[in-house]
Amino acid sequence: MAVYGGIQAHEVERWLNALTNAAYDRRCPLSKVHGGNARARTARQDLLHLATVFRGGECPREAVADGLSRWCQHYLTEAEWYVLVGGRRPPVPPNETASIDEQAADEALAVLYQHRVG
Repeated sequence: MAVYGGIQAHEVERWLNALTNAAYDRRCPLSKVHGGNARARTARQDLLHLATVFRGGECPREAVADGLSRWCQHYLTEAEWYVLVGGRRPPVPPNETASIDEQAADEALAVLYQHRVG
């Protein structure tokens, strides 16, 4: 089970911007969200709804921060979470035996690192 930290109310805008940019970046794992295109569409819609509620002042920051934390738990892997919070990606030595899927996942995390919040 992945371990996620809570998103604080004063960080909501930064998180919304970073997650929205990552969700629409075709090179990122968030553009495909694990489970296919339908789930990715739902994830983006949920994220845009949170952003609209926050920017429209319909909900307090604390409620939006809680919603973003739940969104992250639902849609992100533990590795993606740590990349977004500014954790260092472990160095991966070049390996001929690494599968193409593992290499693609590493490249996607490298792109996601550009959208980090922390």
